[in-house]
Amino acid sequence: MKPFSWLFQFYLDSSIHVGFSVASMTVVTSFMLNIPLPWNLFFFQILATVVGYSFIKYGVEAEKYWLVSKKYYRYIRFFSVLCFLGSIFFLVQLKPAVWYGVAVLGFLTLLYAIPFLGRFKNLRNVGGFKIFMVSLIWSGFTVMLPVLEANLSFDWDIGVVAIQRFVLVFVLILPFDVRDMEKDTPSLQTIPQRLGVQKTIWLGIALSLLVMAMTFLKDNLSLREILMNVVLMAMLIKILVQVKRNDSKYFAAFWVESIPVFWMLIWLLLLKMGY
Repeated sequence: MKPFSWLFQFYLDSSIHVGFSVASMTVVTSFMLNIPLPWNLFFFQILATVVGYSFIKYGVEAEKYWLVSKKYYRYIRFFSVLCFLGSIFFLVQLKPAVWYGVAVLGFLTLLYAIPFLGRFKNLRNVGGFKIFMVSLIWSGFTVMLPVLEANLSFDWDIGVVAIQRFVLVFVLILPFDVRDMEKDTPSLQTIPQRLGVQKTIWLGIALSLLVMAMTFLKDNLSLREILMNVVLMAMLIKILVQVKRNDSKYFAAFWVESIPVFWMLIWLLLLKMGY
């Protein structure tokens, strides 16, 4: 494998891209709620996401994570350990309230990944539960943690943004569930398994419109936020329309997870231009 191809594959397999996606949503939250951008939280989230996703993908069984035999996965293991140490460095620089929030979300992640439920094994394998659990955790990470770091009191606008984020992540997961519906066990009861691909796409489009509509429920709303959510809605619908006919192995793993990154970059561009 060529060096660039190897690095790109490692970038995806080690969940660095997912980390940027999560942290990008936190940046957008800071714009939406007019709070200072918490850079320590930004870097913590990138590193912690790498650790969490690597643990889920490669480490639910301890021997698979710590005693992996393939050299490639040893690189991922070593990189994940470095990210864990880095995440601790940034975490201790955040406010104690954030520590408690991270503890709660970390506990939910463990329940999601670690077998403890008899025949279901873990919450991920409870029929139809996975998509709601991931959406809840991402919403907490990207909305509630920056709110805690900014010492904001929970109000109506924060609630709207949190629910919007939950629905957004729900929509972003749908292409992955469509991609994996053939290899997912029937007991998982994912949305595409229950509804079929076409109805899943229509559900995703409807939820994308809901995210946009909820924008107008906020008390403090700017034209920039309306424009950005229109852009977000357009990106989501374009992805959903393509998902049924896109066979690229990077479609979900790279392009779908790039949507929050593009969303953040367009926000930054508009701010730079003075809009």
